[in-house]
Amino acid sequence: MFAFSEIVGHEQIKEHLQTAIREEKPFHAYIFQGEVGVGKETLAKTFAAGLQCQGEGTRPCTECISCRQIESGNQPDIIWVERERASLGVEEIRSQLCNTMDIKPFSSPYKIYIVPEAEKMTEAAQNALLKTIEEPPEYGVVILLTSNISELLPTIQSRCLTLEFRPLSMTTVEDFLKSQCQVPDYLARASAAFAQGNLGKAMRYAKSEDFIERKDKILSLLRNVSRMDVSEMLTVIKDLGTRKEEVRDYIDLMALWYRDVLIFKATKNINQLLFQEESTHIAKEAAECSYEKIEEILQAFEKAKTRLKANVSFDVTMELMLLTIKDGNRFSNYWR
Repeated sequence: MFAFSEIVGHEQIKEHLQTAIREEKPFHAYIFQGEVGVGKETLAKTFAAGLQCQGEGTRPCTECISCRQIESGNQPDIIWVERERASLGVEEIRSQLCNTMDIKPFSSPYKIYIVPEAEKMTEAAQNALLKTIEEPPEYGVVILLTSNISELLPTIQSRCLTLEFRPLSMTTVEDFLKSQCQVPDYLARASAAFAQGNLGKAMRYAKSEDFIERKDKILSLLRNVSRMDVSEMLTVIKDLGTRKEEVRDYIDLMALWYRDVLIFKATKNINQLLFQEESTHIAKEAAECSYEKIEEILQAFEKAKTRLKANVSFDVTMELMLLTIKDGNRFSNYWR
């Protein structure tokens, strides 16, 4: 468990949450919105710990009985709502949250429910939750963590206080990796750049023994699209790994490369590129692709991530994405 002072970035959100702890006036329902790895879960845990903390001075103190219970995962009045299937159904919400909210806290001032990936709630589950957060007991606090707030019903959103978790600066992430994680300069710089302000993602990159090698293989694939067929490209992707988290990282790297293509096409400024060492290849791609084709490719990356989330076949998802890249390259002379 972290103290607020140990959490990197999100200063306005931290200030708001610390004020709620200090004044003992938390809102009854929150939405923490931001991409996976941006720090929502860490701050939710720290906020919950601060609300329940029995220590003096700055809370959470990390030393009182409640804080020690949280660290060991045994705080009875902080409930993490668990999901067994792809979606979080109405019965799970009722049994874990709605039907237990009226039971007073065992040993704490609040009863706090944290719902990870709240966008996975079915409509029926959200409607059941809505009835609970419309008239909650004064000790009840619900924290919904989501990377896609648009999946939450407008009625849910309107009854919650939404806190938007934005990416950190590249310098902040790089400095943290070097000072707190003892990551070498070159790897900290690369990890921070490719994570685009997402500290969790940057830490994952920095801890990966073969991150640089995998990144280079992705860039090699993009440079050689015209000389490869889709099956060869798919083999490269498969060799890099097929776990969803890994594949999302590869897709993000590809998207960043084509983002550079789009930026260079519009500005002709190498200094604005993330992949400055790829400027020759990026300039060539920018010259050969229309704006429409580049946008189509970028959209294909987002569609691929959405399909992976929906458990669409890995091969089908990757083939559709790679076909769009291949077609963009194949018809580049026409579009030019």
